[in-house]
Amino acid sequence: MEVVISERKTNQEGWGPAALEQRREGARQHLGAIASRRESWIKRNRYYYELLSRLLRFLVEPGKRVLSVRCGTGYHLAAVAPSEGKGVDLCAEIVEIARQRNPAFHFEVVFPDKEEFRQIFGPDEKFDYILFNDIGDTVDVLQALRNLRPLCLRHTRLLVETYNHLWEPLVGFAEWTGMKVPRTQQNWLSTTDIRNLMKLAGFEVLETHWIVLLPKYVPLLSAFLNRFCARLPLLKKLCMTQIVVARALPPPVPKEELSFSVIVPCKDERGNVEDAVQRIPQLGRQAEIIFCDDQSTDGTADEVMRMCSLYPEKNIRLERGPGICKSKNVWTGFNAARGDVLMILDADLTTMPEELVYFVDVIASGHAEFVNGSRLVYPVPKGAMNTANMLGNKFFSVAFTYLLGQRVKDTLCGTKVLWRSDWDRIKPMLGSWGTEDRWGDYELLFGAAKLNLKILDLPVHYQERIYGSTKMTKVFRNGLVMLKMCWHGFLKLKLGY
Repeated sequence: MEVVISERKTNQEGWGPAALEQRREGARQHLGAIASRRESWIKRNRYYYELLSRLLRFLVEPGKRVLSVRCGTGYHLAAVAPSEGKGVDLCAEIVEIARQRNPAFHFEVVFPDKEEFRQIFGPDEKFDYILFNDIGDTVDVLQALRNLRPLCLRHTRLLVETYNHLWEPLVGFAEWTGMKVPRTQQNWLSTTDIRNLMKLAGFEVLETHWIVLLPKYVPLLSAFLNRFCARLPLLKKLCMTQIVVARALPPPVPKEELSFSVIVPCKDERGNVEDAVQRIPQLGRQAEIIFCDDQSTDGTADEVMRMCSLYPEKNIRLERGPGICKSKNVWTGFNAARGDVLMILDADLTTMPEELVYFVDVIASGHAEFVNGSRLVYPVPKGAMNTANMLGNKFFSVAFTYLLGQRVKDTLCGTKVLWRSDWDRIKPMLGSWGTEDRWGDYELLFGAAKLNLKILDLPVHYQERIYGSTKMTKVFRNGLVMLKMCWHGFLKLKLGY
């Protein structure tokens, strides 16, 4: 008798997979019923939607390929100005409105958590950004995220929007009074749940942005709460909406398939040139060593040319820097580089060239997209770094960890490694951080954070230079410049949306 009853239950509607299909169909019917009124709710809550659009425009580079999942009428997709836009939603009624309002984009009707989702994309179709506009009523969130994984490139960023459940009573009241779009049955997902689901689906969460403490416009008060208070470490957890930013974990790239460009910025470092050439190890399939001579007066450039003749197998090149500052000298090398991966090695050799192989391992493994050397883990030899520089580094490490949303312990270590394709995306931001960065470390870190690159510290052994003198002088003045850059970084990275 028990076996018969069990078999009968599994064939009933509302039991097993059929229950999930019922929930999907209920959501589709609900959206279809309110589709004609969707735009009126957006207009009624224009202030909230503009705050959300500003954050999306901050996170998404313009002119990219963007997929909008649960696209609604295409509001979010249009806000980020993609070069190629595609949207999907559950019901034909709302997709038809999206097509009428945004004829330049392509829209499809499909459930994101069903097998049919992958069938609407070409075998090689990929996107730079994927917006999952609301996962609250997605029946199978894990499967939906897994369906998105094949659409990602190494640099693709997934942005998932969700409500803070602390607001549930107010959201329910807003729905009851007609101030907000009524919802169907919702998932109860915390940020921890979302992180776990993303991990299971092959994604890594990079940062969570919290916005909207006051969803209605009140002169002065709204700006104070939403532009300032909502960015503070404790108050932000009270915000109404969260945008979780993640990347698809990339497969490892065989080191033998990669080419590397080692950029060696130098000014009056003649005595270190041959040591650098001899000590830089073989890297990947092919490597080039680019010495960027910043108008040295001690014969550094001549020494580099001598190395070119003496070690032709090392693929050594000389680039003439502008003689302005280290950062512009490094940019000269970056722009001349041909490798897949860019590596900075300061010519003073205070960080060991032999340890570049560790950076190769990290970037090739996919664990990070921007590898930052850290001199503040292993013991620092006496005389290698003065007390003022040490204290400044520790202070700015705390400031940058907050600003970047990722831990960075040593902001001024010259050894930094990144993909050349990411440098091409950072380059347009140079000079936009409020003051001139004479060293270049801050502009690289800020640019990487703006693009939501995965940044990872890698400990290096720091040694005292044996030739030449340090260029990091005028510590107090340089500290003020760095503080100014931090302030502008705060304005742009924390208050810029």
